[in-house]
Amino acid sequence: MEIESAKCECCGLREDCTGEYIAGVKAEFGGRWLCGLCSEAVRDEVAKARRKKKKSGSEGLEEAVRDHMSYCGKFGNNPAFRVADGMRQMLRRRASDISTSSAAS
Repeated sequence: MEIESAKCECCGLREDCTGEYIAGVKAEFGGRWLCGLCSEAVRDEVAKARRKKKKSGSEGLEEAVRDHMSYCGKFGNNPAFRVADGMRQMLRRRASDISTSSAAS
């Protein structure tokens, strides 16, 4: 199983994934690769549009992808990077807490 780096076309976040996974995501989003956070946001928008009976099929998906790409483009520090940074900070604090408690023992 070979791992490849893929860059989200919405937010620019890079993820390491298998080629099979990348191909699946691209197939779902009209040839575009979206990170997990952006793909969930797009799926959410498609579901909302379907519930409101505004759009159906690929038209709704294309519009949701375009809207989300536009949303991500408005932020210099986009939402995916803020989430990733928050996770990094949380892990650092946890690692620090563990090393401090180990040193005290």
